[in-house]
Amino acid sequence: MPALPDFPWDSLAPFAQRASAHPDGIVDLSVGSPVDATPAVVRDALVAATDAHAYPQTMGTPALREAIVRWYARRRGVTLPGVDAVLPTIGSKELVALLPLLLDVGQGDVIVHPETAYPTYAVGAAIVGATAVTADDPAAWPEGTKLVWLNSPGNPTGSVLDAEALRVRVARARQLGAVIVNDECYAELGWEAPFADEPVPSILDATVIGEASAAGALDGVLSVYSLSKQSNLAGYRAAFLAGDPQLVGRILAVRKHAGLIPPAPVQAAMVAALDDDAHVAEQKERYAHRRRMLADALTDAGFAIDHSEAGLYLWVTRGEPALSTIAWLAERGILAAPGTFYEGDASQHVRVALTATDERIADACRRLH
Repeated sequence: MPALPDFPWDSLAPFAQRASAHPDGIVDLSVGSPVDATPAVVRDALVAATDAHAYPQTMGTPALREAIVRWYARRRGVTLPGVDAVLPTIGSKELVALLPLLLDVGQGDVIVHPETAYPTYAVGAAIVGATAVTADDPAAWPEGTKLVWLNSPGNPTGSVLDAEALRVRVARARQLGAVIVNDECYAELGWEAPFADEPVPSILDATVIGEASAAGALDGVLSVYSLSKQSNLAGYRAAFLAGDPQLVGRILAVRKHAGLIPPAPVQAAMVAALDDDAHVAEQKERYAHRRRMLADALTDAGFAIDHSEAGLYLWVTRGEPALSTIAWLAERGILAAPGTFYEGDASQHVRVALTATDERIADACRRLH
């Protein structure tokens, strides 16, 4: 059994207890777990598919794979060569954790991930005994790198890599002979210019890799996306990857043996979610309203907001150790995530999620004044 780090959220228990003691209860802004209803169009599709007596397809139904291809073209500006370039997964976290194993990365190999990062990238390296290296500058990616994780828009910072930055990173990964993957699950939640009015760039964009139909354009490049954020489907575990068809085929072959298959009703619900843009726009407007309220209240309370151009969080600081800020918030009945989870013990940031109801967000804002 590989040595894995302690699960970071367990360390929040004392702060959660303190926040829960507030006379008006806790406002939990620590986890990016949706609180709004799953859209009716998605629930109806799930209900209609509950007669799921046969084993589902690991590769996804033809309808789902075609819907993923359509979605990349319509929402991400990416033309994929066909359904062999896509694959559904059981949420995106399992893919992040297991991708090194699925790609036969192991001891002696290096996995690069962002310096301020979602912890599961390092967990995936630990599972296979690879060496995890944190480096944002592609010039610092070492020889022996077999897998590079990007996360744009980023969790927790909300920072975005533009197309040129992605292009430089793809070129460096290819120079090293590494697979490069962008975790793009917050791509529909752009806030600051220019990403409020135009799509956040995908690693599969033609300006990054060239036209996907061109020979070699997709080689070694993958995009990962989750429907949890855009469609309130966290409980469905609905995600997918796209890119290099040869890599997708390798990953599919292992997943078939391991039985890593999204349930058939979930696959049907994914088709409905992917083909309906109206609910995505409605959900984004809800988050925009909550974001405006929280940003104003945090700024008035003396916080500085860093990055946060996109995504489901505000990355904020009071210029003090992160855990001191977490304690300050907990006294006011607010729970957030300390930056120590993402950038080490010296962090002075906290991550504030937008995932609470309008009423609870408004209550948090009153407590900050």
